Amino acid sequence: MSAPDADGTATADGSPRRSSNGFVGDVWVNFKRWNLKAVRNPFVLVVSLAQPVIFLVLFTEVFGQVAGGAVNRGIPGISYETYLVPAIAVQVSLAAAVTSGIGLVNDIENGMFEKVLVSPMNRTAVFVGKTAAEVFRIAIQVSIILGLGVALGADIATGVPGAVAIVGVGILFSLWFVSLSNSIAVITKDQESTIIAANLLQFPLLFLSSAFLPLETLPSWIQTFARFNPVTYGVDTARALMLDRDVMTVIEVSRFEGAMNTLVPGVAVLLGLALALGAVAVVLLSRASSSKVQ
Repeated sequence: MSAPDADGTATADGSPRRSSNGFVGDVWVNFKRWNLKAVRNPFVLVVSLAQPVIFLVLFTEVFGQVAGGAVNRGIPGISYETYLVPAIAVQVSLAAAVTSGIGLVNDIENGMFEKVLVSPMNRTAVFVGKTAAEVFRIAIQVSIILGLGVALGADIATGVPGAVAIVGVGILFSLWFVSLSNSIAVITKDQESTIIAANLLQFPLLFLSSAFLPLETLPSWIQTFARFNPVTYGVDTARALMLDRDVMTVIEVSRFEGAMNTLVPGVAVLLGLALALGAVAVVLLSRASSSKVQ
């Protein structure tokens, strides 16, 4: 009968040792660990939520009248608060996803990641559990933004089911950037580099999209960039649920009815990105070894 090696990671015949928890058990262990880590360091959670809240309040109070006129030319009959809330919901997903890679770098720097690598846990389960914990927190943060938006005067035309669906869109949107953030962390193995790279992407993606103003009011080069910008698809998908109408401006779809002409292509693009970048992140984590992580 084969026995574990001295390091406990492989059996005598060279095959990798498997965790006794199974895949689901490994996911649950990592889900609990990352949530406990967040509770013990709430500063990052507060900061990732504070920035979108500031944007929501400032944009509605300072730019509401000016931007509201532009919005009403594109989508008549809605307030700027209603137009903006889906964008802020996506922004909070993006900001929270940035912290994912930072948390992984912290694990790398304090040696915890190396311990995980030499453990018998399934590495895909490690990534899934970590992502599930972050998604859970993102769902809470997006819900807070929706509640605050309604308090400021925003109207969710689709009611409570629409609000729940917007939370789902925020989660789906966050998955691709969580994967990207973790990939950057594994490649750089440096907290400052991960923060700089993530923030360097975050703000151009937000402002070069349909987040804050209708695309037709923006320069043509921004409209071109927005066609390839994931934020545009996330915001338009959430906004379609908010307004219960078709608001997609970068892809012409007419096969369905009403908001579905936005929801179907938007969800398809976000799901494709999440699967592609999630696969990249899992591959990078799987290829990582304790000799590469210092």
